[in-house]
Amino acid sequence: MKVEVRLTDVSKAIRKKKCCRKSCSKRRQFPASLPATSFPLQRLYMSCLDVFKGVGTVPSSTDVQKLCRILDGMTAEDVGLSRNLQFFKTSSIVGITPKVSCTTIYQSEKFSLCIFFLPANAVIPLHNHPGMTVFNKLLLGKVHIKAYDIVTSSNQEHSVSPSHPKLACIKADGVFTAPCDTSVLYPTSGGNIHAFRAITPCAILDVMGPPYSKKDGRDCSYYRDIPYDALPYERAIMSEEERERYWWLEEIEVPKESEMEGIVYMGPQIVEMS
Repeated sequence: MKVEVRLTDVSKAIRKKKCCRKSCSKRRQFPASLPATSFPLQRLYMSCLDVFKGVGTVPSSTDVQKLCRILDGMTAEDVGLSRNLQFFKTSSIVGITPKVSCTTIYQSEKFSLCIFFLPANAVIPLHNHPGMTVFNKLLLGKVHIKAYDIVTSSNQEHSVSPSHPKLACIKADGVFTAPCDTSVLYPTSGGNIHAFRAITPCAILDVMGPPYSKKDGRDCSYYRDIPYDALPYERAIMSEEERERYWWLEEIEVPKESEMEGIVYMGPQIVEMS
């Protein structure tokens, strides 16, 4: 049974366990023969308890460095992954974009720990993280990442309304290969709006604080990027090199590529603290 979820519904979809035995047996899972605890994962969880203070707060630079040090040292094995898992053996079908899978390791009101599995050529469409600080750790594979920040300016009248494209500055546009440093994005900077395209099968560990919550106004919006010179808005005088850094982001309906297959997490377990 495939469970269709979107970025905002990852934890809800994969935590649903009230299903019949027959249906549950068809859901892909991590190998059951894994150790009960993982020290790096437990250290990450404990640090997140200290770092994420709740809605409206952003971790200090010291706290960001602390989490990055832990994440930079983590490997796929720390969350029970290997390159032999079925997630990485999806065959490509011409004209069809492979589906992303996801699992939630832990979630609370203050933060969540999730893993996204991208077969080769799979994409996570351009999307935002409203009011969130996000740490991305590429555990396996090679992925192209494109990331933007919205440009805020008092004279950008057309950017006030959600129906108009917003001016954005590109923060990342390149290929990343595991192992690599953890990337960090903040509520309004660091590449808050980003997209992924897997070049090889990939696994990405996401730490988000606070997590998506539609009822609390942290819903996920999706975008398409438009070249800076393509729209008839009044533009500042820029060099050709500067113009290449700026794009328009137009909000779009939820794309089909945002659908994901939910997976029950059966890797090393976190010991929750009260």
